[in-house]
Amino acid sequence: MHTYELNIDGLVGPTHHYAGLAAGNIASTTNAFTVSNPQAAALQGLAKMRLLHSLGLKQALLPPHQRPNLRLLHQLGFTGSPKQQINNAHRTAPELLSACYSASSMWTANAATVSASQDTADKRVHFTPANLISNLHRHQEADFSSQLLQKLFQHENHFVHHPVLPRSLITGDEGAANHNRLCKTHSSPALNLFVYGKHALKTNADSAQPVKFTARQTYEASTAVARSHQLNPDKIVFACQNAQSIDQGVFHNDVIAVANKSVFILHEHAFQHQLHVLAELKHKADFDLQIIEIRNEQLTVANAVQSYLFNSQLITLPDGSMALIAPIECETNEQVKYIIDNLLSDNSNPITYVHYMDLKQSMRNGGGPACLRLRVPLNKKELASMHQGILINDQLLNQLETWVMKHYRTHLHVGDLADPLLVDEVLEALEALTQLLQLDTIYPFQYEM
Repeated sequence: MHTYELNIDGLVGPTHHYAGLAAGNIASTTNAFTVSNPQAAALQGLAKMRLLHSLGLKQALLPPHQRPNLRLLHQLGFTGSPKQQINNAHRTAPELLSACYSASSMWTANAATVSASQDTADKRVHFTPANLISNLHRHQEADFSSQLLQKLFQHENHFVHHPVLPRSLITGDEGAANHNRLCKTHSSPALNLFVYGKHALKTNADSAQPVKFTARQTYEASTAVARSHQLNPDKIVFACQNAQSIDQGVFHNDVIAVANKSVFILHEHAFQHQLHVLAELKHKADFDLQIIEIRNEQLTVANAVQSYLFNSQLITLPDGSMALIAPIECETNEQVKYIIDNLLSDNSNPITYVHYMDLKQSMRNGGGPACLRLRVPLNKKELASMHQGILINDQLLNQLETWVMKHYRTHLHVGDLADPLLVDEVLEALEALTQLLQLDTIYPFQYEM
């Protein structure tokens, strides 16, 4: 049965702001406390969804999480009415208030790890929501992501939902940003590449450890997901990130490598023991795996992080050719554009098109095109069995653009989070969104109404 790669993008929430909450994410910390434009951020994300839909790909969206997270504020010791909670947090711990307002759920590459039914022993699609323990503002996403995915993919004959991994430093899990599915076609069984930053229990297992920034994904988490998803051990490769690259801002593998079907593009400093990793991939692949390795003299790690070349989406078009969906920063960077132009002109690979997208609002917080989407391989029956209200069409895109223009602010600074009107604005927007997406009751405030 034909399998589609459904791209599910996170819809940017109304509280998108810059607070520098993510250590190790250079763009996030560099742009901390500048003014954001939530309306522009959401419209830029919708423009990317519209492009992929127009290219003939299956496209969907995940709604933003409810913010502020009043339950988290309560857990942090802020009591009283919502207004009192917010005022007290703003006065005594503004960084915690910012975390509770974070719109980071837009980066759905971190929402979960997904395994295709072609790859699992029970021939069902498996989901494991990421625990995201490395950062408070992301850790709070895990439970709602789990509930949301279960609501969207309910049919037990087709979908399996695993619990979030234990919330510990041993099993830190950052989701699909550290997972690549390599295959002949989306309908074929695949070779699954899991990337981790460290062994948490065997400290000497890897030759080096980052010293400046924390390695977020653990080997223990990656192996747990692979076991739970009933993947064939002979078709799995576990690879450790290059520690020096982590210290230069490569907090996830999708900052330094991108894969689609049988094409794998990566920087030469992506992995520890990279020659061994690439040899194992070639050995285990039962198809013609094309590895395109970008040398450091062509592009430094720092330049890769700044441009987010490897955070481009690499997609297959209906005619079988491939296209890069790249941030506009790649077009304005002469070195990066030269690399892309060479890829397009090289007839030995199937990449024939590039689309440069303006995603500046997301990029300034450290998330490029690939961060914004979760890839879910689905055959026709599985696609028909999921919730249809989140699947993109022209009518829904038009409705969402109108919704954004009505409900989103054009300027937001961390200081504005104390505004009590912001809470009412957000809840009104989310209530309207659930009706657009035919989702009924999904948010905590809706259960309290």
